[in-house]
Parts: sequence; structure tokens; C-alpha cells
Amino acid sequence: MINTIFRLKSPLKFRFKIFALLLFVSLFPFLISCASSGAVSAEEYFSIGMAYYDMGKYADAEQWLNRAKASDKTMVASEYNLGRIAFETGRYEEAAVHFENILKQDPQNVMALKGAAYSRIKNGDLDKAETLYNRLLVLIPESVDDGYNYALVLYSLKKYENCEEVLDKYPYALETNDASLLLLARTQKAQNKVEAVDTYAKWATAGTGQTDPQGLYEYAQALDAAGFYARALEQYKAAINALTADTDTLKKSKLRFEEARLLLTADPDNSDGLTELNTSITEGFSDTAAVQALLDDNRISAANQDEIRKILSDMVNNSNNASTDSSSTDNSGSTDNNGSGGSSGDNSDQNQQADQQAGQ
Repeated sequence: MINTIFRLKSPLKFRFKIFALLLFVSLFPFLISCASSGAVSAEEYFSIGMAYYDMGKYADAEQWLNRAKASDKTMVASEYNLGRIAFETGRYEEAAVHFENILKQDPQNVMALKGAAYSRIKNGDLDKAETLYNRLLVLIPESVDDGYNYALVLYSLKKYENCEEVLDKYPYALETNDASLLLLARTQKAQNKVEAVDTYAKWATAGTGQTDPQGLYEYAQALDAAGFYARALEQYKAAINALTADTDTLKKSKLRFEEARLLLTADPDNSDGLTELNTSITEGFSDTAAVQALLDDNRISAANQDEIRKILSDMVNNSNNASTDSSSTDNSGSTDNNGSGGSSGDNSDQNQQADQQAGQ
């Protein structure tokens, strides 16, 4: 997103950049000599700074742009490009300050509003980002990208109704953009709206829907909550198939447990439920509280309750044994050897290095 804001879009960009670099190389000795004699204008400072920027030499570019910023003629352009450099180098708070300095003098500067708003997203200051996008969309209400960003901020702030209102202003995007459609489904789901099921269905059949396990999992949850159990099972299975590797937020064992839970509660006579439950635990599912809640569900058959009770007992025992083994290992590692003297410190250093390598 920020690249589309800050980068030239012309097909001649590359040729222009080469020309600018060649021109800079040819004029650089002259400009530097002028700078040392005090004869360089602010515009020339700016040109030198931008040439360094195009070469990716951001530190040098900042030096010259800061000089150019002192002049009224080049102040805004220099401040803006200093903001670009700060953003490119991950200094998002500093970038936001540069863009907001421009807004103090020109509150309707669209490019500065874009830069400031996106910088505030990146540094996590969503309240300020919300205010900035609100101002921006008054000036350019037709901007689909900025409308999506604004909706994303509102969703993150849990202003779900407002988020949905913003997305509804861009109906074409909802028909053609997977990300917008998924965000709409999520905000409807957060409001417990039954419409979320249809919106997820549209998303799942469009674009990359079938390859996004997180979205498919959410779709299954929406179907599950609405009582469409057969369709929910299909989407749980689809999410399992789409998840090629566990992530920080989604694990295959969790998905298998959700499938098992639904089978055991919605179709108690189906033996696949217990099979999936055992498979989920074998693959690493260890949430005993979730299994206890499943055991307490009055839709579970008596026969399945007995099996789940055994499974839960094994999980608790395995967890306790793992804790005991870990405690024993820690105690063994901390025991001092008689006569070790100063060597214990060396062993400690070696252990620390080993831990660091393991962490790597």
C-alpha cells in the first residue's frame, strides 16, 4: 500500500531514474564545490538529496534534504521526502511527524495525509490513523485503497458497525476484491450477523478463498454458529487441507479438534468424531479445558462421554508427567559437582551458549 502511495507509477520511471543518476554524477563535483563555497541554493540541496534518495543512500539524502528544508521554496517537498526516508527505514513515528508537520501548514495535503495515516498504522497508533483517514476520505471519498485501510483501522478498534458502513460505500470493491470481502465477512461475524455466512460464501468461491485456511476456519465457525453443521464440517475439512504448515494463530490439531467437536455434538452416532479427536491430540492438541467443555456438553452420547473422559484423563496425566520430567531436568542441571571449583562458571557459559544456539 505505502509503495503505491510513494512510488512513481510511470512506465518511464526506470529510464528517468537512470537519467537522474547520470545527471547527478556529472554535476556532483560542481554542486559539492558550490556547497563548500556557500553558493548552492535550496533547490540544489534538494536535488542532491533526491539523487542520493534514488541511489538508496538515505543517510546522505537526509543530510541534504534537511538543508533544503530551511528554505520556504523547498520546505514542504523536503519534509515529505524526509518522511518517505523515515518510513522506508522503519522509523514510523518519525515518518508520521514529518508528514504531520506538513499538515500543520497545509491541512488538506492529500499525500501528507496518506503518508501520516499509513505511518500511524505501522506504529500502532490506530486512534490517530482513524482521525487521519477520516480527514483524507472527506477530500478523496472515491479512493478504494484508503477506504479499505480506514475500514481495517475501524475493525482493529472493534468499531464493527462503522467498519461495515465504510466498506458498503465501495460495492464494486466488494465484488472484485477478496480482501475487502473477507473484511466485511469478519466485521459481520463480529456483530453476530447471519449475513456473515453469505459473505464468507462469496469470498470462499472467489479468488484465493480456497487457499486461505484462516478465512476458511472463520467461515466454518460462522456456519457452525448458524446451525449449518454439514456445511461447517466441509469448511473445517477445507481449512485442514489448506493449512500446509502450522502458524502462530492457527494449528492443524486445533482444526481437527473443531471438526471432532462438531461431529461428536451434531452427529453423536458417527464414530469419526472420536477418531478425529484422537488424531488432534496425537498431532499436538493439548487444551484440556476445551476437552472438558466438550465432555460437559449435554449433546454428547453416554458412550462417547466415557471415551472422552479416558482421553481427558490421559491428557492430564501426560501433562503432569511432562511437568515432572521438566522439573527433574532443571534440578539435575542446577546440581553442583563436588570439587568443581571455578569450572562451574565455564559450564554455565557453555550452557548459555547452547541455549542461544538452540534459540537460533
